[in-house]
Amino acid sequence: MTDKLHFSLVSPEKELFSGDVDSVTVPGSEGDFGVYPEHMPVMTTIRPGAISVMNDDAERRIYIIGGFADVTQEGLTILAEQAVELADLDPAKLAQDITDAEEDARDAKSDDKREAAEENLDTLRSMQDAMNA
Repeated sequence: MTDKLHFSLVSPEKELFSGDVDSVTVPGSEGDFGVYPEHMPVMTTIRPGAISVMNDDAERRIYIIGGFADVTQEGLTILAEQAVELADLDPAKLAQDITDAEEDARDAKSDDKREAAEENLDTLRSMQDAMNA
């Protein structure tokens, strides 16, 4: 039995993480799920949310937006549209971004622009919730 899980997190810009860890909790489209060494193979879409990477009693939380999670015999690969380390976020800047997004949604001149602004606002609020969790 393998005692570590190989995990890779990749965004369009670069590989953000690659290494052996104890487990990863993923915000799947059907709900959160944990991946451990020798997990059954599965592929699923992911929803915006924080992944939790556990290794040697240390937790690393990374907020991901969109993409896929692929569990194979070799490990877990997450292909994320966007990813940001929660520890790197500035709470004051995030609060200001939320205020700005609320204003953008209120001031939108078309349904398309309002929908895009509301989607951005939902993402920012979700990011703030994940930071505070």
